[in-house]
Amino acid sequence: MVAGLSSTAAYATETAPLSAAAPQLGIQFNADGDAGQCGGRTGEQWAPSPDWTQAIRFDTDSRPGGCQLAFGVYDPDRTLAGSTISYSLRPSPGGEAGQCGSYQDTYSMPILPIPVFGQAVRVDTDGQPGWCNLTFTVTGNIVLDVQFYPDGDAGQCPDALPAGQFRSAFVGTPVTVKIDADGRSGGCQFLLRLRHF
Repeated sequence: MVAGLSSTAAYATETAPLSAAAPQLGIQFNADGDAGQCGGRTGEQWAPSPDWTQAIRFDTDSRPGGCQLAFGVYDPDRTLAGSTISYSLRPSPGGEAGQCGSYQDTYSMPILPIPVFGQAVRVDTDGQPGWCNLTFTVTGNIVLDVQFYPDGDAGQCPDALPAGQFRSAFVGTPVTVKIDADGRSGGCQFLLRLRHF
């Protein structure tokens, strides 16, 4: 078992690519209640570096359930050996912690020569106070680019940039997105891109 992997998440997926030279960034995104809260590219996806993933969409509100979210890097040639990416989902100061699931810790994004995902975190924001901070921290010879933008009421995606713009996580500079989706119109679009040098 790799540190940071859950027993249910640490498995090779049948739909992931089995051979490639470029590292590939994976996102697993699934609803555990009303599926309308978790839009865009659901299920799992793998994007070769330096391509963007397809967008996933947070639109959680008072409907039952939330969105399960996990990440991994498939690195068949061990190009990224020595590099790390970690992620955490935590409530904003004074926010209702229940909106951000029960796994409020920091987890390793596995970087392995087999395609696996790390521990799933859970977004279930609604009309309660506060939001969830999703933070990425990077070490080594990689950069993680993050697009996060609203497609409706911008208050649901605090500090978001316009579509097409992004923030970059690299050594010493983490990136945090603030997810505050609720009953207001629209939701928050989220994409990632992995680059290495």
